[in-house]
Amino acid sequence: MTEQPPSAPASFTGRIARNASVVAAGTVASRILGFLRDMTIAFALGAGIWADAFFVAFRLPNLLRRLFAEGSLTMAFIPVFSRTWREKGSQEAFVLARSVLVWLTAILTVICVAAMIWAEPLTLLIAPGFGRDPEILAGTVTLVRICFPYILFISAVALCMGVLNSLNHFWAPAAAPCILNLGLIFSALLAMFMGWDVALALAWGVCLSGLGQWLLQQPYLRRFGLSWRGPVDLKHPGVKRIGSLMLPTVFGAAVYQINIVIGTLLASLLAAGSISYLYFADRLVQLPLGVFGVALSTAALPSLSLLAAGKDMEGFRRTLNTTLSMTLFVCLPSAAGLAGMSLPIIDAVFGRGAFGDEAVRATAWALVGYSVGLPAFACVRPLVSAFYALEDTRSPVLVAAACLLINVALSLVLMRYLAHVGLALAAALSSWANVLLLGLILRRKVGPWLTIGPQLARMTGLSAVLGGAALAASMLGKSALLFIPVLTVLYGLTALRWNIDEARMTWDLCRKLRSRYQRRPGEPT
Repeated sequence: MTEQPPSAPASFTGRIARNASVVAAGTVASRILGFLRDMTIAFALGAGIWADAFFVAFRLPNLLRRLFAEGSLTMAFIPVFSRTWREKGSQEAFVLARSVLVWLTAILTVICVAAMIWAEPLTLLIAPGFGRDPEILAGTVTLVRICFPYILFISAVALCMGVLNSLNHFWAPAAAPCILNLGLIFSALLAMFMGWDVALALAWGVCLSGLGQWLLQQPYLRRFGLSWRGPVDLKHPGVKRIGSLMLPTVFGAAVYQINIVIGTLLASLLAAGSISYLYFADRLVQLPLGVFGVALSTAALPSLSLLAAGKDMEGFRRTLNTTLSMTLFVCLPSAAGLAGMSLPIIDAVFGRGAFGDEAVRATAWALVGYSVGLPAFACVRPLVSAFYALEDTRSPVLVAAACLLINVALSLVLMRYLAHVGLALAAALSSWANVLLLGLILRRKVGPWLTIGPQLARMTGLSAVLGGAALAASMLGKSALLFIPVLTVLYGLTALRWNIDEARMTWDLCRKLRSRYQRRPGEPT
């Protein structure tokens, strides 16, 4: 007997909260393992030329992954798959999934073969300096040829993630990135123990980890009755629809990559170390953003797609409003806390060795600049998911392109007065412009969806108080970090006392999860 996706309930917010907690847990585990992976690679490989060679080789398939796989494919696939399941049943939806896999494998195989044949010019394109040393160039070309098939596996994994998320299963997709981090940690340590070439072992670790991520998804797909052996329709209308939806999302991902390149280029015009200050500050901002912002948008897309397919616009608006409120409930205090405690946080995480006091202070100011935009960075994802659920991938791309121009203009002005902090602040302000433009366009498409009331005002006020308390505590230096759990608990208790819905929902979810894990074996769930 196969599992079936649940029918549309009266409210999707509880489901989104539960699913987001699963995605957030997987993201936390992946981020922790990611830090351990970076430490292990640094320990085993150092920061020399062969480390550079491996990172160049890994960057090529990783760039394609960002352009074509996890974002573009999954976002375009889920609404079409959900609509097909609702209108034509599970078997037709599985035909669609198998057909997409065939097309995906065929296209990416051609790309992989071409990349492996022309690996040398590809390497010189991304790292022209390697051309000065034939030995390094030859070694990097070998690493590129080993790493590149990773794009085949990770794109197939993205397809599996789309199927499972559509069917309301989030654990296996959320855990998939952990396989890559564990694979690279194991590869580096094994190479050291066996006396192998560490860079070569890491390249094989990348490729085999992609296979491991694919295999992890398969038992869960079989529970829902999906077998990759079965009817295929290469001319399926759903395949054409997914292709037409993917094209704008690829351009959107390209705009994001261009944004990063331009930011790096402008930072290179400033004092030495500016690129590093922004990189390390961004790493800390990405933690709450990845754990909560991405988790909520990932969990919301299937529910929004199901509501859009059923023409339930009232439920769509209510679900989107609650998703944004949940995002702000977490990200407003996170931004205030990061800004208030930026100096002790940076000092505790990075302030050792060659990372001296000046670097700590400069990175802390960059973190303050990025923190201004943290709620906006997080809100963009659910808003874009809403457009994808409506099968409109064009509007977010146009808005992203407009905000790219805003970011460049603000960067050129602010960097003259605030140096690298101006670049961080420009990214924050352009993200708020992104949120505003997306929200206005969405209002025209679905009607008024955002409720701005006393609860949002209370969240904002509480976050401001928390930020002030964090700033006062930062005077104690690294000891201020001990106050983070205290301030978090106080924020949560005050929000509960003020009857903020998102606090109540979080509390109820924690109670349910606790009772589930305390339930004795054999008891009904």
